[in-house]
Amino acid sequence: MTVSLENFVSKTARERAVWAQFDALNLGTSWDEEDLTKPQILVEDVWGDSHPGSYHLKSLTDEAKLGVYERGGHPAMFHATDICDGCGQGHDGMNIVLASREALCDLIEVHGTVNSWDGMILCSSCDKAVPAHLKAAARLDVPTVFIPGGSKRPGPDRISSAKAGEITLRMKRNEISSREVRNYKLTGCPSVGAGGFMGTASTMQCMSEALGLALPGSAVAPATQKDILRGARRAGRAVMNLVEKGITASQIMTESAFRNAIIVHTAIGGSTNAMIHLSSIARELGIDLRPELFDEINRMIPHLCNVYPSGKYFSEDLWFAGGVPMVQWLLRDHLDLSVMTCTGKTLGENLEDLWADDFFDRNIGYLHNYGLQREDVILPAEKAEIGSLAVLRGNLAPGGAVIKYAACKPELRVHKGRARAFNSEEEAYQAVVNRDIRPGDVIIVRYEGPRGSGMPELLMLTDAIVADPELNTSVALITDGRFSGATGGACIGHISPEAASGGPLAYVHTGDIIAYDIPNRTLDLVGIDGTECGAEQAAKILQQRSKTEDLVPRPPRKGLYQRYTSLALSAMEGAGY
Repeated sequence: MTVSLENFVSKTARERAVWAQFDALNLGTSWDEEDLTKPQILVEDVWGDSHPGSYHLKSLTDEAKLGVYERGGHPAMFHATDICDGCGQGHDGMNIVLASREALCDLIEVHGTVNSWDGMILCSSCDKAVPAHLKAAARLDVPTVFIPGGSKRPGPDRISSAKAGEITLRMKRNEISSREVRNYKLTGCPSVGAGGFMGTASTMQCMSEALGLALPGSAVAPATQKDILRGARRAGRAVMNLVEKGITASQIMTESAFRNAIIVHTAIGGSTNAMIHLSSIARELGIDLRPELFDEINRMIPHLCNVYPSGKYFSEDLWFAGGVPMVQWLLRDHLDLSVMTCTGKTLGENLEDLWADDFFDRNIGYLHNYGLQREDVILPAEKAEIGSLAVLRGNLAPGGAVIKYAACKPELRVHKGRARAFNSEEEAYQAVVNRDIRPGDVIIVRYEGPRGSGMPELLMLTDAIVADPELNTSVALITDGRFSGATGGACIGHISPEAASGGPLAYVHTGDIIAYDIPNRTLDLVGIDGTECGAEQAAKILQQRSKTEDLVPRPPRKGLYQRYTSLALSAMEGAGY
């Protein structure tokens, strides 16, 4: 079935009528004259050689183009390659990674504005590209379908590339052979796709589906299976359906859809970075996602998914077990099932269609290949802990902070310890490598927020702590930076206001005493120079220090990096600009 073209007028008709070269330019490529009158669909991906999450995407968008052709539209391909956090670890390249989200979004806005498109298909897999695409969808507000790039396959002995932190720490300490390092390098990324765990890439794929902009059952599918190609073809057909019905991105990504997405995020144990990204996407639509909403939902929704780093299994195992739709089905009493989705149907209708299509049972046999059952990967609610993420406040974070407590050992969910203050991740990492951190310490890493250094993820440091058995169960980390979705441990991030903006974290001294309490959602300085004095008195001393102590100056910057670090909002507001 094709879109009805009887009375259809493309958005470009007016533009083509005022400037003859417009048609000449299109006809100078693969278009013919008939194509000029069809619904014109922007197909935008991040295909390129940058990393495994993007390397395969053109095969998906090629399928999507076929789906558009089948329904009477004309697709046009645009590419804007993303980059990988993993390639930025341990050097200054990581500082511009979050800013790349804004750059990608802006470029898609350029692509989507110079030409007027009747619809849009977006395709990406990973940490910054998925939220960039969702932000662009919100900003352009045309009929849009998002195609997730799927999950990388597990390596030998069911490992993933997330083992890099342990390998690197042992390299720094000369505790590993070159043979073991080489074997990891050759097997850590055995296929294309996003990291095979519930990192930020997998989380944001799930969020695209939970928001209703990706087709049901498309997030975190194995990137090497045919299912993902079939889904991409369906996405091409689906966008034409949206064009026919006049359903745009803002009619799908509503306030109710964002609440649904946060519920799913809680249940899957998603990355803390989703707080940044969902808030920034919502801001494009004029929706204010308060941090308290995340905390409110995490106090009532069970953490169902047993997926690393908060559990044992892989993101493809979640897909085999029924994926996001099964999570939504189990939580249907908490969700607004009336929200519109990119199928042109409601969420409730989609779930019923998936049951009728046998989606929930068709893939369960893949789990059986590993000796697993659905309940191993998606826990029954009665066996699951409530929530996975908490928003903390106190004299160190008056604007809020976040911790993924689902990945934190129970003995570190309430803690008090001596502060070890560092002005960069590199300094703190070297202290861990040199065994200069004592059990019980609270590591402070500051000036790593959006304005401080671009808000890099601190995976190199967090993995080093987790890989050190003496520190793993006794040391906490507090930072105005952010974490990888693969991060485990007592890691509190997104401290707002950040140090570079004069936040309290800038005035903590080594030897001060810090206490946090996840059940009670508090984070405070409670002692000065080794002597406890209580949070109220400590807050007064922080205020006094702010009047006499200077902030650490930031080095000169230029280009996108300078623009981002000058304009970025706080992490709790989405870190956009």
